[in-house]
Amino acid sequence: MKIIKNVLKNELNIRTEKDFPVKGIEFIDITPLILQKETLKEITDLFVEFLRNKKIDYIVAPEARGFLFGTSVANELNIGCIPVRKKGKLPPTAVEKQFSYEKEYGKDILELPKLVNDKYENKTFYIIDDIYATGNTMKAIKEEIEGLGGIVVGQGVAMNIVELNDNKELFSLIDVNEE
Repeated sequence: MKIIKNVLKNELNIRTEKDFPVKGIEFIDITPLILQKETLKEITDLFVEFLRNKKIDYIVAPEARGFLFGTSVANELNIGCIPVRKKGKLPPTAVEKQFSYEKEYGKDILELPKLVNDKYENKTFYIIDDIYATGNTMKAIKEEIEGLGGIVVGQGVAMNIVELNDNKELFSLIDVNEE
């Protein structure tokens, strides 16, 4: 992995694991970024600074590592956070929409939870995740929210693997190539 851009001032401790979760995939483990309280605070602060003046009703965070950043950013912005769950993690009565999409190494099914005393229609959403590779997770979530009448105002990640996508509008703190 070659780092192209890194706006973090704190030490960048990232682990990689070849052939995980399947052969041919190099897993990027961002756990050290959240284990170090200074780095987690810096990531949260940078997202908050970027989003502070945008009209956002909810942060949307895909399971599971997106939860880690999305929740802390939503808390600082004093808005709600929508955890997008894997199939079967929510009771059926709590699911607004279930959808499938293609990941880098297979198919997955996600579920958008129902909002409390609210609908997706005409609300504004910002999607935050840990890593953006092909972008299929965020694309699928965006499509489903917009299908429910919501407005996705942007997407951001801690790390973008730039050679795997062409998303020029993505906000990222770290850009890498697989190399």
